[in-house]
Amino acid sequence: MKKLLSLLTALAALTLGACVNSSGGYSVTAYAPKNPANVRVKVSNGTQHIYVMEGDRCLMAVQGCVGEHNSTPSGNHTISNKIRNKRSGSFGFDSQGNGADIHHGQSVAVGYPMGFWCEFAPSYGFHEGFVWSIPRTHGCIRMHREAAARFFALVHVGTPVNIASSQPEDATIGKTVRRLDQRNDPDPSSSRLMSSSYFQDPPGQLLIQQ
Repeated sequence: MKKLLSLLTALAALTLGACVNSSGGYSVTAYAPKNPANVRVKVSNGTQHIYVMEGDRCLMAVQGCVGEHNSTPSGNHTISNKIRNKRSGSFGFDSQGNGADIHHGQSVAVGYPMGFWCEFAPSYGFHEGFVWSIPRTHGCIRMHREAAARFFALVHVGTPVNIASSQPEDATIGKTVRRLDQRNDPDPSSSRLMSSSYFQDPPGQLLIQQ
């Protein structure tokens, strides 16, 4: 009986450890490129994985959150714009309560923070935000702040981006990507969301020199 209980406890721990929320010690490792001009980004809509590559070298691999109903533009793109302290001009809630649901329907003015914005197509970009285990966005690609800040540091205007239903890396690197589901994480307060202090790097070194 004790052996059975120990086995069930171990299995539960493995299951809980497979998906983490923002308070579960989520961290991201990213390596500085040897030549920034050789950095490429690959996105798999099927797994929601984001791979930042330099040739065959993986600089960062994380789970993101892509668009519902295949709304994230597939194909080949380039990073065309970077804005660290980006705010949405469309999403959020106005004083009458009209607007779009960003996470749980937090009532904030239009200007919802979309930090570490890296635009890859007109009005579509990678940015910080809640990551769900299922497609949830309006077409942008959201990342946990730990990943978004490092992604922002890794790419530059002109970095190529390929978005497809799957990527070859899904079968190799993808197996090591830590799964993330923040659907039950609470919204920050309105005052926090609208404060300029909302935009800040996560603690620690962003890119590891190797």
